[in-house]
Amino acid sequence: MGQEEEAQSLALTPTWVVASVCLVIVAISLAAERLLHRLGKVLKFNGQEALFSALQRVKEELMILGFISFLLSVCQNLINRICIPESAARVMLPCIEESKAREDAAKLCKRKGEVPMLSEEALHQLHIFIFVLGVVHVLFCVTTLLLGGAKMRTWNKWEKEIQQGRIKEREKTPGWMKPSAVRWIIAFFKQFYNSVGKPDYQVLRSAFVLRHYPNRLDFDFHKYMVRALEHDFKEVVGISWYLWLFVIVFLLLNINGWHTYFWLSFLPLILLLIVGTKLEHISTRLAQEAAECSDEASGNPWTKPCKEHFWFSHPRAVLHLIHFILFQNSFEMAFFFWVLATYGFDSCIMENRSYALPRLAIGIIVQVLCSYSTLPLYAIVTHRRRRQRGMLALKPAG
Repeated sequence: MGQEEEAQSLALTPTWVVASVCLVIVAISLAAERLLHRLGKVLKFNGQEALFSALQRVKEELMILGFISFLLSVCQNLINRICIPESAARVMLPCIEESKAREDAAKLCKRKGEVPMLSEEALHQLHIFIFVLGVVHVLFCVTTLLLGGAKMRTWNKWEKEIQQGRIKEREKTPGWMKPSAVRWIIAFFKQFYNSVGKPDYQVLRSAFVLRHYPNRLDFDFHKYMVRALEHDFKEVVGISWYLWLFVIVFLLLNINGWHTYFWLSFLPLILLLIVGTKLEHISTRLAQEAAECSDEASGNPWTKPCKEHFWFSHPRAVLHLIHFILFQNSFEMAFFFWVLATYGFDSCIMENRSYALPRLAIGIIVQVLCSYSTLPLYAIVTHRRRRQRGMLALKPAG
């Protein structure tokens, strides 16, 4: 046994193998660093300060994940020497324990009746999970920006039509759509197929321009919305302390028989439907107020503060929910792919195989719906408050 362990050490490994592995790792790391640096320079050159800040936050999160990985590597031997009673090691298991794994672990602790707090294999698997979490989180952040940008591009066509005077005036809301219950039902279904329609965009744009740029009716509202989306994106790419706390709580409660992973997969979907319905309802109310209560003499489309329509009159609470939804969804997908790669499709951590595909489908639906519909909708609904507080410093487009 000792000879086998010695044969696996670095001292008995060919130098060309060590050098080759180090060369590949260093080359990939330097290429990634140069790519991010180049991307940052392009964003600054184009004046996209919000996206540049978002990129910096992504770098910070990658650095934190790297530091966590570094600590796991450095403290591996120390953690392996921490022993706990075997009875404590049998509590809150994600899977039914295997006797072989317990016997192997018992050899590492000399005190009778105790086992390592975390085995070397478990540390290695946790190491992989941190890496997968970082990769999936970055990929989902990029997907969020791309889908949100794709949604915004459909508004650009409307913007050009408005500036060319080729859009008809918005028709008044039919009487049957005015009851509150009907508006909520419409708001729920609207988020799936047409979160921001052309009439809504026209009215909200006109209200904003008449209030803030009355002498510039050719103001490029679409460009302003793109910058607003970039500003919101900057707020939802990071991993805050309470999101890390959520990860820890999830790992704690992922106990065999509780089906925590399955039930938790519904959380982002439920929250997203609630947030999307609320934003659609606010958008409809603002558009109706702007269209029906317009004061042509003063050019003031409406006077009610936008934040009164939000929960607790706090629009940023909705943005925090969107942030949580996006992170929780990326975490769910990272956990799914990690379990699939580490333990296989038939693992007890994966639970029932019939649950796997629905979880994957829910994750894709949440990512697409939140990125393509909910986040752009939040940007256009809250733009008026941003302008008043000076959250965005945008130059009017000529």
